[in-house]
Amino acid sequence: MHYFTTSRLLLFLSAAALAGITAIGCNSRRPVDYSADVKPILNKHCISCHGGVKQSGGFSVLFREEALGNTKSGHPAIIPGDAKNSEFIRRLHNRDPKERMPYKAAPLSKEEIDILTRWVDQGAKWGEHWAYVPPDKPSPTGSFTAGFGAENAKEGGVDHYINLKLEEEKLEAAPQADKITLLRRLSLDLTGLPPSEQLMKAFLADNSPNAYEKMVDSMLASPHYGERWAAMWLDLARYADSKGYERDVKRDFWRYRDWVINAFNQDLPYDRFTTEQLAGDLLPDPTNDQMIATTFHRNTMNNDEGGTEDEEFRTASIIDRVNTTMEVWQGTTIACVQCHSHPYDPFRFEDYYKLMAFLNNTRDEDTWGEHPKLRLYDSLDRKRIDSVTAWIARYGTKASSKETAGFFRTLEPKRHAHDCDKYINGELADTKFTACRHGGSCRLKNVFLDNRSKLFIQCRTSKNGGTVEVRVDSLKGPVIGHSAIVNGVHVVEVDIKPLPGRRDLYFVFRNPSLGPLEPVTTIEWFAFRNELPGKDQPGFRSVEKAYYTVVDASPPSHPVMVENAQELFRPTFTFERGNWMVHGKEVKPDVPASLNPFPANAPRNRLGLAMWITDKKNPLTARVMVNRLWEQLFGIGLVETLEDFGTQGFLPSNPGLLDYLSYQFMYSHNWSVKSLLREIVLSDAYKRDSRSSPELQEKDPANRYLARGPRFRLTAEQVRDQALLVSGLLSYKMLGPSVMPYQPDNIWQTVWSGEYWKTSENGDQYRRALYTYIKRTSPYPSAITFDGSSREVCLQRRIRTNTPLQALVTLNDPVYVEAARNLALRMQESGGEDAKACIQAGYKRALYKNITPAKQAVLEKLYTQAFSKFGKDSKAAAAFLQAPEPKKGMEHLAALTVVANAIMNLDEFLSKS
Repeated sequence: MHYFTTSRLLLFLSAAALAGITAIGCNSRRPVDYSADVKPILNKHCISCHGGVKQSGGFSVLFREEALGNTKSGHPAIIPGDAKNSEFIRRLHNRDPKERMPYKAAPLSKEEIDILTRWVDQGAKWGEHWAYVPPDKPSPTGSFTAGFGAENAKEGGVDHYINLKLEEEKLEAAPQADKITLLRRLSLDLTGLPPSEQLMKAFLADNSPNAYEKMVDSMLASPHYGERWAAMWLDLARYADSKGYERDVKRDFWRYRDWVINAFNQDLPYDRFTTEQLAGDLLPDPTNDQMIATTFHRNTMNNDEGGTEDEEFRTASIIDRVNTTMEVWQGTTIACVQCHSHPYDPFRFEDYYKLMAFLNNTRDEDTWGEHPKLRLYDSLDRKRIDSVTAWIARYGTKASSKETAGFFRTLEPKRHAHDCDKYINGELADTKFTACRHGGSCRLKNVFLDNRSKLFIQCRTSKNGGTVEVRVDSLKGPVIGHSAIVNGVHVVEVDIKPLPGRRDLYFVFRNPSLGPLEPVTTIEWFAFRNELPGKDQPGFRSVEKAYYTVVDASPPSHPVMVENAQELFRPTFTFERGNWMVHGKEVKPDVPASLNPFPANAPRNRLGLAMWITDKKNPLTARVMVNRLWEQLFGIGLVETLEDFGTQGFLPSNPGLLDYLSYQFMYSHNWSVKSLLREIVLSDAYKRDSRSSPELQEKDPANRYLARGPRFRLTAEQVRDQALLVSGLLSYKMLGPSVMPYQPDNIWQTVWSGEYWKTSENGDQYRRALYTYIKRTSPYPSAITFDGSSREVCLQRRIRTNTPLQALVTLNDPVYVEAARNLALRMQESGGEDAKACIQAGYKRALYKNITPAKQAVLEKLYTQAFSKFGKDSKAAAAFLQAPEPKKGMEHLAALTVVANAIMNLDEFLSKS
């Protein structure tokens, strides 16, 4: 009989564990999956000290080459195939608190240590995170779920993958919902509005096998479809009607919202939808719409307060564009990489600035005027432009007809007044404008003239005008041009002597009639262009006249993206520790090596970036959009963390389904959002009854496996729109500038501009919530209460809350009280003085089904109590109904209004089920 002493037994057990021969290890031969088994352990226990931010001991587990490389000890911590001699494994078992890992934290479990031990013994294979593996074509016999090699799923539609998961989880699917529930669900999902009464009657009367399918197609074709899905996209685009920051003054960006609505209605393919927003200006001969699409990245905030540094806030905008691009199209949280390599995902510090280089060479500079702007000419000016460009095309020019047309459209490229220095008797006023007095001067340095012979200056004067000279190289240098400046705001054209290369230009302003302290002029920007050649050609004078007429025109304009000309190229540098003022090495445009390669034929600019994002080899673009659409329909994404497809995000609840839909989106639906939505809403899973059961609540309370239909609260926009529609107040007017529905007084405190909230009239106050004016520092109160966004930054996912404030809004906000009054009028029209009939009519109008006896009894009791109160106080009834004076019988309508308000506050009214 053999026996061990206690010390020998402990030594044996420690050695056995180190050698990977624990009971679990002995009995398991399953290969360890890095993504599914190892990476979660490393992220949970190791990477905070050994990752992108910290690399204690010179050891990092973020990248394979770092994990297997030498540490500060001079030796590797992980020896693939040899767990016994790997310091990484030894430290997990060490009993010395100064040696054991994790340091100053709870030790790993036996199961976790076993997984890591077997992983090292099996070669420490790194593997790829599931989201970075492109989805494959579904195979009838093989594995489809890229990144999840252990699972096999046969080819099939949406229901195939969901039913497989239900079978695996031993859950029984709910039956199909009734027709009315389905109709309301479908209408809210595809148009953002509940169905009309006429639509409901037509659907109930249609008993054909494809009645539901016809309704789907009808709603996809509705113009309100674009409004519903634009509301989702505008959160991502951080669209707002003000500039943000403290001054937060108005901006007119509504044409971009119109573009988004129309793009969804036209079912613009998602790859084209993406490209036009990121780089519409770089497409061949871009249309006005394609230029307006680029406002996606002009939606960044703009700080034009006095005393701010334009370059600081221009840089802040570019950083926002990098972060937003990766969040919206790649589901990747990359903001932290501005300062250091990503602590959890395979994105290096330099990757951030290589991505920034794609976006850093745009013409906008956080200036007061928000240039560049697309100039939207009327038909007469458009004809003048066409006559000039036709002339150019016929006779030729140093500047091409395309360049000339581009000049008319955006008056670019230009230099802003903040580029000036060496002021004499002048200054950069309010950090926005060059301001000079009589005899004052300033310098515009290092200007690339390239033999140009025209200079355009945006000037403003208030008294007696003046003159401007352009001197070269110094204040004593030769005058190469001069011009008169008249009162008001004008684009002044100056003929200049053509000079080669780069030169410093000195501007001198004069007006002897003014006093020594009175300003002669202020300058906003400068633009250079070659003069139109061909003066010896017949008929040139008429073309020249049209040219100059258009140059001085002031049409409506809209901020857009424009790329810098070569002479204004802006290099990109890394920022040391993310500090924009401390530049590191220069970088060139490129994409993270951990994702798909940059297309060989793509230019290294924003258009090339769009081509990389929409390349079907990109593993994330289709998955992220599919997941976003799924979340809108079912309330929770297949990947719950819409904003994070990285290793810290949730795993897909149904990876096969996610990849199936992603592949379908790219190849079968050809990036058609309508076609993808159609496939989803035609599935059995979408049509199921939403009622739960004790078993489902226990096993799947969040409905991630889709045994039942979706049920969750409506969005902020839908809550308002539904109230307006069922009350008969909703205006169906589409597109155009933002409107101002009722808002309490004194919410805005606009000390800078004197702007104020002026309630819209003539029905505009009843337009859909999509069109409500959004001031970033003071968003519409009821929308924010229902989890809307202030739109200062991109919002990937609205987290639904449930607070008493929400009930206070829908019970007391004048918008909802007015909606209740109008619903009460409709109830009275249907039931007259019969309170019971009125209540039945109101409930059916709001919820499209007959009221139950129990609910009828509760609402009748509420009516009786309200009727009694208003019967005793006719003035209170008049005030509640906003009537000028009490009238006989008013208590009936007032009591019905109370009931209508209650109906519109029912959970079933505020939820989609």
